[in-house]
Amino acid sequence: MKRILYTVMLGASMLVATSSCDLDLLDDPNAVTASTADPNFILNRIQLDYENLFNTIGDDGMRLTRIINQGSAQYEGAYTPVTTNGYWSNAYANILQDIAFLEPLAVEAEFERHLGISKTIKAMVLFHLVDSYGDVPFSQALDPNEFNPAVDSGESVYDAAFAALNEAEAHFTAQGSSGAPNDYFYGRNYTKWVRLVNTLKLRYFLNRKLVDPSGATAGINALIAADNFLKAGDDFVFQFGTTQADPDSRHPRFAGQYTSGGGDYQSTYYMWHLTEQKGFDDPRARFYFYRQVLANSTNPDEIECITQLPPAHYLVGGFIYCLPGERGYWGRDHLDPDGIPPDGLKRTAWGVYPAGGRFDDNSATPVNDPSLGAQGAGIQPIMLAAYVDFMLAEAALTLGTTGNAKDYLLSGIEKHMNYVVNWSLGTAQAGAINSFFDEEGIDIDQNITNYLSYVSNEYDGLSSDDDRMDVIGREYWLSLFGNGIESFNLYRRTGKPDNMQPGLEANPGVFPRSFFYPNNYMVTNTSAVQKADQSVQVFWDTNPAGNAWVY
Repeated sequence: MKRILYTVMLGASMLVATSSCDLDLLDDPNAVTASTADPNFILNRIQLDYENLFNTIGDDGMRLTRIINQGSAQYEGAYTPVTTNGYWSNAYANILQDIAFLEPLAVEAEFERHLGISKTIKAMVLFHLVDSYGDVPFSQALDPNEFNPAVDSGESVYDAAFAALNEAEAHFTAQGSSGAPNDYFYGRNYTKWVRLVNTLKLRYFLNRKLVDPSGATAGINALIAADNFLKAGDDFVFQFGTTQADPDSRHPRFAGQYTSGGGDYQSTYYMWHLTEQKGFDDPRARFYFYRQVLANSTNPDEIECITQLPPAHYLVGGFIYCLPGERGYWGRDHLDPDGIPPDGLKRTAWGVYPAGGRFDDNSATPVNDPSLGAQGAGIQPIMLAAYVDFMLAEAALTLGTTGNAKDYLLSGIEKHMNYVVNWSLGTAQAGAINSFFDEEGIDIDQNITNYLSYVSNEYDGLSSDDDRMDVIGREYWLSLFGNGIESFNLYRRTGKPDNMQPGLEANPGVFPRSFFYPNNYMVTNTSAVQKADQSVQVFWDTNPAGNAWVY
C-alpha cells in the first residue's frame, strides 16, 4: 500500500514539475487559496468541528453539574490551564478562522444559506467562549497582522454574537440564493434554522437577565409574541452513524464504552434523582442508562465505598452516598478520586439516548460489543424544542414575562419525555423497547402522565418562588442529559437545582465560575493575563461569589 501511494504521489509531483513553468516560485501549489477553496467543503468542516466543540465543552459542564461523574478530589486538579487547550484551539483556529475564510467566498458566490449556517454557528461559538472564560479575544482575534490579540469584554462579544444571529436570519430569508449547502443539522430546511436563531436569541436574553432585567424581559416578550421558537420536530441535534472505520462516525460516548467496556462513570446523584428521589422511576431512566448488573456489588474491591461511612458533611446534609438504591445503578459520587477497579463490565453504561447504546430491558449483559444497541447512532442534543419551554418557565417566574411558568414547565417535561421515547423508537433498539414494554405491561404514555401529575402537585404545594424555581431547574437539569453547556449555565445563572451533592472532601477547592485561560493561549500571546483562580464570574453571572452559591 505504501509503495502504491508513493507511486501516485511521485506521478503527481512529476506532473506538477512538467506543467508549472508559469507558476510564481513563491506560490505553494498545494495551499488552499480563495481561488481554489470550495465553500461546500469549508462549511462541512465548520459543522463537524462545531459538533466536536459542543462535545468537549459539554463534557466539562456535565461533570461540574453532576450529570456524569467528576473525578479528582479537587476542582483545581480537574480543571487546569491545560484542560481546555483543545476546545480553545478548535474554536479559534478551526471554526472561527474557517468562517472568516468562508464568508467572502460565499458573498461573492451569493451563497446566502452557507452564510446563514456559518453565522449561526459563529454566534454559538462566541456564546460558548464567553460562557466558558468570560472576556475573550474577538475584535483582534482573527487579524493576521495581530499576533497578540487583546481580550474584549464578555458582554461585547455576546452582543457581537447576537448581531451574527440577526445577520444569519437575513441570509436564511434572502431571495435569490445560490448554492445548496450540505446541511448536517436540518437538511436545508431554513424555516427550522430561523426558529433556531430565535431560540438562541431567547437564550441570549435569559443569560443576560441579571445584568439587564428590563432588556431581557422586553426581548423575551417580543420573541414570545413572534412565536417562532423551535417546536416539536425542530430539534437541533447532530446525528451520528454506525461506521467504526476511520473516521469513526459513532457517538463518542458509545465508542468509548461499547468497544471494550469501561468508559464514563455515571453520577450517583443524577441516577438517584431519576430512580429513587420521587419514589418511582423517571420514564427516561431506562433510555438514559443501561445496567450491566441488576444488583449492587458486595465486593469492596469493586466498590470501595460500600464498607465506608459517608463523609460527615454528607450525613449533615442528608446526601445520597455511594449507590442509589439496590438495583445495580453503579456510578460514582461527585469528586471521587479513587482508582479504576475491574468494574468496566459492571458499572452502569450509557443507554440508547443520547449515545446510541442499549435500552435497559433488564438483560444485564456486558457492553463490550460494538454491535450492541443502536451501534453508536446517537445524537448530540444541542438545542431541543423542550429546552425552549424550560427557559420560558424560568423567564416567566423570575422576570414576569408572558405566560404561566407552571404551564411551560409541564410542557417542557412532556416534550422532552416524548422526544426521548420517540427518537429512541426510531433507532435499532425499537424492537427491544417495544418487547420490554409489552412483556412488562408498561404504558409509557401513562407513566409520563403520572410523572406530570406528580410535578404539578409538587409545584402547587410550594409557597415561595425560590422553591418553584428549584423544581423548574431540577426538571430542566434532568432533561439535559447529554448537554452540559446548558446545565452549567443554568447552575451558575440560578443556583438550581439546589442541594447538589458536594465533593467527597469537605473543602474541594474553588468551583469554576469560569475556566482558566488555556495554556496554549497563555504561552503564545504576550498580552494574555491569567486569572488568579476560577472564581472569576462571567459578565452575566452577578450572583453571590464563592462556592456557596452553587452548592
